[in-house]
Parts: sequence; C-alpha cells; structure tokens
Amino acid sequence: MSEKVWHDLGSVEQFRRMPVSEVKVGHLTLAITCQNGEFGAISGLCNHAGGPLGQGGLDGEYVVCPWHHWKFHCRSGLGEPGYEEDAVPSYAVKLEAGHLFVSLEAQSPRRKKRHPPHPLTRPVQRAAGPIRVAGISTTHMDREHQRYSTSEALLEVALEHAQSALACESRLLRLDELRIRNCEGYYSKSARACTWPCSITQMDPNDQMEQVYEALVHWADVVLLATPIRWGASSALYYKMVERLNCVQNQITIKDTVLIRNKVAGFIIMGGQDNVQDVAGHLLGFFSELGFMFPQFPYIAHSRGWSAEDMERNVQHVQHSEELRRGARELVRRQVEFAQVLLGHRAADEKTERGGRKAHRLDIEQT
Repeated sequence: MSEKVWHDLGSVEQFRRMPVSEVKVGHLTLAITCQNGEFGAISGLCNHAGGPLGQGGLDGEYVVCPWHHWKFHCRSGLGEPGYEEDAVPSYAVKLEAGHLFVSLEAQSPRRKKRHPPHPLTRPVQRAAGPIRVAGISTTHMDREHQRYSTSEALLEVALEHAQSALACESRLLRLDELRIRNCEGYYSKSARACTWPCSITQMDPNDQMEQVYEALVHWADVVLLATPIRWGASSALYYKMVERLNCVQNQITIKDTVLIRNKVAGFIIMGGQDNVQDVAGHLLGFFSELGFMFPQFPYIAHSRGWSAEDMERNVQHVQHSEELRRGARELVRRQVEFAQVLLGHRAADEKTERGGRKAHRLDIEQT
C-alpha cells in the first residue's frame, strides 16, 4: 500500500476561524471544516446540482449546501440521517507544525442514490387531440365569500367558448387556490442553482406550482392569462408566479434548452385603474422570453380610470357588457386559430438561436 501524499493547506489558524472553508488543491475542490476543534475534509461538490459545499455552513456535524440545503457529514461525507445512500468523498487530514495537511486520496467514494426523475423532466411531446387551452386567473379573493372578479369573469367566458364553440379542451387554474411557495432566489446564488423543475417543487411535494408548470410546459397549446390592474401593474399573484417561472426561462441560459415551443399566449387585463399599456407590455415581454408566440391583437383590456366612484360602475359595466364578452370570445378564437397554424407547421422544433435577453452568452456559461 503506497504511502499517503500530504498537501500543505497552510496555517491551521485560518481554518479555525471559519466553520467551513473552500479550498482548491490541484484538480479538486474541497470543503474543509472545523467543528469543536476537529478538522475534516470532504468534496466541495454537492451531489444534487453541483453546488459549492465549501461555501455553505455547518448544522451540527453536517455541511449544508448553500444552493438547495442538502447536507453531508463534515468528516465521513455521508448524507444526513435517512439519506446516507447519498455521499460525497471524504479525505484524510492531519495537523503538523501548526499547519493543516490533506491527502487527496479519497477515503470513501462518491455515491449518488438513484432518485426517480421528476415527472416534469419528461420530454416535452404534445399528445394527439384537440387544441388545449389553459386559463390562469391571477386575481385574489376569499373563495368562501366571493366577490365579482371582472378579469376572471371574462376568462371564464373565453374558456367556455373555447370548449363549446371551438371544440377545445380547457382547464382553469386559479392561483389563489394553489399552495405556491415564494421563489427563494436560487438564481441569485448561481444560474446553475435555478434548476428545472424548480428545486422547491422537487423538494416540497406540497408545492402546487407543479400544476402551473405542467399546464404551461406539457399540456397547453394556448395559455390565456387574466389579471386585474393593481396600482398600475399586474396582480401580486401574477408576479409570484412569474418569479417561479424563472426556472423555465433559465434553461436557455444554462442548457440552451427551450421548453416552450409552438405555444400561444394571450391576456385579459381589467381594472378600475388605468395603465393598461404598461401592464400589457410587461406581459408580452415576459411571455415572449419564455418562448410563447402571439396572434394579432393578443390582449383585451378594460379600465374606467382612477375615479373612486367608477369602481362600482366598472364592475357593473363588465357584468352587463356583451361587447366585452364578445371580445373575450374573439380573443380566444384568434389564439386557437394561431395555435392550429403553429401545430400544422411545427417549424420551431429545430434548434432555436438564442434570442431576447439570452442573445449572448454570460461569462459564467460554458462554451
């Protein structure tokens, strides 16, 4: 058995000051730990998504990955209790003459438990059948004591028309009925930390954002989103959803993968306040970044301005306006007809050149 080759990491005092330190030695990146005066060394590469363990923290004797909080024992490399089948390599360390040394010969191998793939990771392949229209309502209310929502009312008109007159399948997602966790900003840590599906969805079986991902990426040919105007912008629920959709758009950055193809989006914008054009501009900009396409005149809108007394008249107008109902029906008709054209050509299935904000590579990306 060959004698260990030891590498001098430097003064031990620098490692006493930090519970976890990241060190690069040769081709290896290590997480060096100091826990109750005892030192350890494990691989600095997390099993989950390659997060930097050496930039994490300590929870007892476990190194916590800063990206998605997977845990590995600071000396053995084993996963936390219940997850021991996942392990990262561990390395021997020794103290000598006030310096810390490490051997780069792994004491234990990396082991990755075979986790079943998340259903959302399946290939995006449209199943045969009629045009499918997904409606998304972003208004918020107490469903036990419902008020009249002008945006949701017209969305329901459009979906009913799609089903009864256009022979489409349809489904309605009310965001306020779904348990959707807030985005935790994994992208702010690293582009590669923002995974598909979102790591929140992967780790929390109770997170119902999965229903939105399933509808937008796998099920729908047409997405019709309805939003009220809140202080001159789309609803807070809309923006909550948008932040969680960053993982869809981010696949263009990290993998050159476009998940949204041959899909059509349109919008219903309603409110007692004005600023329709700004709201529409944001909706069009964001959904185009996801990969959606738009028919001619891709939104309808209605607003009676800022006067307080117009709030009641705004609701009354929508409740009794056949013109707005006809507009909702015509909007979904334009969407469905455009979707039929796209599905007939399938022209976008080949590799898509980078566009939008992703038209040039980031410095962090591999070429």
